[in-house]
Amino acid sequence: MVEAKLFMGSDEQCRSEKAKRLSPYDKRVVSVHPVCSAEDAKNALKVAEAAFKRSKKSTLSQRIAWLRDVADKLKEQKEIFARTITDETGKPLMFSRIEVDRCIETVELTAAALTGLRGETIPTDATPSGKSSTAFWRRIPAGVVVAITPFNFPLNLTAHKLAPALGAGCSVVLKPTPEAPATAYLFAKLFVDSAYAVEDALSVVYGDAEVGGALVSSPIPRVISFTGSVTVGEIITKSAGIKKVSLELGGNAATFVEKSTDIAHAAARCAFGAFVNSGQVCISLQRIYVDASIYDEFSEAIAAETKKLKIGSPYEEDTFMGPLINDEANERAMKWVQSAKEEGARVIAGGKVVDRIFVPTVMADVTDDMKIICEEVFAPIVSLVKVKDFDEAVAKMNDSLYGLQFSIFTNNLHLVRRALDEFECGGIVVNDVPTVRFDIQPYGGMKLSGVGREGPEFALEEFTEIQSTVIF
Repeated sequence: MVEAKLFMGSDEQCRSEKAKRLSPYDKRVVSVHPVCSAEDAKNALKVAEAAFKRSKKSTLSQRIAWLRDVADKLKEQKEIFARTITDETGKPLMFSRIEVDRCIETVELTAAALTGLRGETIPTDATPSGKSSTAFWRRIPAGVVVAITPFNFPLNLTAHKLAPALGAGCSVVLKPTPEAPATAYLFAKLFVDSAYAVEDALSVVYGDAEVGGALVSSPIPRVISFTGSVTVGEIITKSAGIKKVSLELGGNAATFVEKSTDIAHAAARCAFGAFVNSGQVCISLQRIYVDASIYDEFSEAIAAETKKLKIGSPYEEDTFMGPLINDEANERAMKWVQSAKEEGARVIAGGKVVDRIFVPTVMADVTDDMKIICEEVFAPIVSLVKVKDFDEAVAKMNDSLYGLQFSIFTNNLHLVRRALDEFECGGIVVNDVPTVRFDIQPYGGMKLSGVGREGPEFALEEFTEIQSTVIF
């Protein structure tokens, strides 16, 4: 069991009141963390405000060395972090190890991207009204950053905020998910304890709405970076005031399986994309639009692929899928399935809970008016919809409040080109699932899926301001 502590800058502190985190798999107490208050949040912001005066003056070489040191320490403690992730979230160990590897890459990519953090000169005499001068623009640290992170990738998605924000020269107050406090604490400790750390640049507080509200509504932060639900994203947008707000919100990821594709390959990849991390991924494949001519064959193939997946203890090396984050998530998933069945859909795989694990579920004969296809389910449930052609598929895919990532399986180059032009989303994948994300890429969505982009190079833009200078 890990006891997480809070950080008021570089000062590690305890609180008398503590909360326990139970394993989603076996209900053991796997971590404890301090119960923080709105006052703790306000104090952390004051520490960050004072620290920014130092962090913005720190050298780029120091911050690059800081990130590289954190990445090196993370490599040494890979198994500790992987098991902590599994303990707190129920993620299968093999995927927890992958998350640690990705986190290391995210931090290293950010360190590399910092060397390209530059501006350019401006020819101010280029227009008749202009005048010859020495003019340029550059990127400078934005200020205090509030980072609020989710449970589904509690390490890597935290790295996508901390590494570029601290690397840019900002100071940060992190509020990690209540479901994985120890993961965040251990990661933050790597930053705080580094010999290259900027003093007090990172604070960590724990809590839910009260703490989050105090952080977001304060006039101190310049940037709010949030990954989570649309509901909370809307609250943040309304209460933040005049700040830079970056939101990575929900998704309702979709793919079109076109008749020219390799059906076996598409089915195997779709089963992976729908059920990896128990479907608790913003870009988890939720909607599969299948050409009518191959609908029956594909339905049989994905049902068969789904039934091959090993579910069970997340500590076994070959387990593909473990439990959802809590029992309430199981109950919510069962309600989705029951609602779809009542509306006429069929369960062709799964549709039940075994030993507290919601079995990967494939719903066939789903139609546009069913609730299960309109909202983000965030569970291991995927819906199959029969369509006559690409035109019908793209119309249905775009008919959503969300626009995070879509994909298409096809060997028709003409349809690939059309998909690039017609899909209304932030990311497009060809001949694989929309669940594919490389950390080096820009990542973010359209519509209710959010604003702003993650990915080290692109997040640096979120955490910096452009300053223009003219010298006569």
